[in-house]
Amino acid sequence: MDTESEPYVRLATLRQLHQVVADLNTARSLADTIQAVADGVVTGLGYDLAAVNLVRPDGDLVVAAFAGSEAGEALLTGKVGSREAWDRRLAMGRRWGSLRFIPHTEGWVLNEDDVPQWHTDGPLPRFADEWHPGDRLYAPMYASLGGGGDMLGVISVDSPSSGRHPGPWGQEALQMYAFQAGIAISNARLRANMQRALVRLERDQQALRASEESFRQAFEYAPSGMAIAEMGGDQHGRLLRANDALCRLLGRSASVMRRYSFSDLVHPEDVGLLLRTSAEGGRAELRLARRDGTYVWVSLRNSVVADTTDGPRFLLTHVEDIEDRKSRELQLAHRASHDSLTGLPNSAELRSRLTARICNRPGDKDAAALAAEVQGPDEFAFSYGYGPDELASPLGAIGYDSHTHVTAPDERDPAPGKGLAVLFCDLDGFKSINDRFGHHTGDAVLIEVARRLTGAVRDGDTVARLGGDEFVVLADGLAPADAADLAVRLRNAITPPIRVDGRAVRVGASFGVGWAGCGMTVEEILHSADQRMYVEKRSRSSSPRPSHRRAG
Repeated sequence: MDTESEPYVRLATLRQLHQVVADLNTARSLADTIQAVADGVVTGLGYDLAAVNLVRPDGDLVVAAFAGSEAGEALLTGKVGSREAWDRRLAMGRRWGSLRFIPHTEGWVLNEDDVPQWHTDGPLPRFADEWHPGDRLYAPMYASLGGGGDMLGVISVDSPSSGRHPGPWGQEALQMYAFQAGIAISNARLRANMQRALVRLERDQQALRASEESFRQAFEYAPSGMAIAEMGGDQHGRLLRANDALCRLLGRSASVMRRYSFSDLVHPEDVGLLLRTSAEGGRAELRLARRDGTYVWVSLRNSVVADTTDGPRFLLTHVEDIEDRKSRELQLAHRASHDSLTGLPNSAELRSRLTARICNRPGDKDAAALAAEVQGPDEFAFSYGYGPDELASPLGAIGYDSHTHVTAPDERDPAPGKGLAVLFCDLDGFKSINDRFGHHTGDAVLIEVARRLTGAVRDGDTVARLGGDEFVVLADGLAPADAADLAVRLRNAITPPIRVDGRAVRVGASFGVGWAGCGMTVEEILHSADQRMYVEKRSRSSSPRPSHRRAG
């Protein structure tokens, strides 16, 4: 895979994973949930075939759902494999985290056991990680994200769309999905039990008394948090009851929990999300406060407990701890949007942040002409496809409402105003350090330069690594004089010696200050700052300009 495209592929895969996990939680019944698990492997994880094998009360595993082949579904659904045979498979499989992989060179010994399978023979692989029809890959499911407790079942997958064994990212995605599938199936069973209990409650008083005890046990001993809140009246939303799992999760006793509502416990940034969540069937992912002041990510799912006489009376809320999943998601998102060497936002994240600030309204004439002042009108018009008449107002006449437009200060005006400054930085002398002392020293220099740049800007400013020895700083609310002062401050922060392995090395820095403006493209903004940086460098050096500069 092209390393520059890997973050985009990861983000796309992460979005697909989010979608199929979300589908698991919208299924209306246990059967729908199990089928959604199988379908999600095919639609979201890139496998052509998938089967969900559930553990029965007697311990054996039954094929409860199949996806990817109607013939395979008709042949295998309902077939049973003994627990002994399954345990043998999982024990002999190679460990990929919680996954188990059995290559075709070893799995032939399992051909005669009673586990339902669809594997066939095929040609030998042409390369080391090519998938063979006889390869077997299993993802065990448990009732908790940590993989503890009894096994609920096993997801069997076959025929990756890529034709290769899944790499580290593919293995991690399948593990995360299996974790969430186990939670979804466990919760679906719990919801099914609770729904059946609620139906019995409505029949008669005798069934009501029996069901109350069943509900109490299901509520109190549920593996995840549950709460009952009041609906309507002066005490609307107040927690009437919280089970032990929820009390442990938030570090508060049941008596203390009754003093609060969820709106009292939710993170301030998530209050709006909580209020927008519908009471009946509502679901939201947000943060709740623990007793020690920290917050934990949870998924709230609400159901109304109806009173046959007065209508809805109580809100039953299921609280699922999703801290581990959220932590993984944040880590994956950070890796996709940040430079692996320096930890700074990467080129894609820089462009995303710039794009979020500008729109396609007509840019100010002065803002659009920034690059033209450096290149000259003819070269600028040719580079960006503008005709002579378009140069005065090159970006059309389309405006947008409900958006604070970004405009570039007019540097010729005595009171130019303030704008979003884009400082393009190129290190001077970096190549000679790389050539003389090696890439290890060069990497150490880049890391230290990134640290110094970050320490020299304000909170809220962005320091990004565009690539190689090029950095970009975004600083909002600056006048031209402020931006010039910032460039000097950043240059002075970079130039002191940098010690690497007992050796002191120096790099210089050239800065070009451009301005972002609505109506400009991201490439135009970066190109303008790059050109100004070149002008500064040319003014300090007589070396000829390279025939081409990489802008991203």
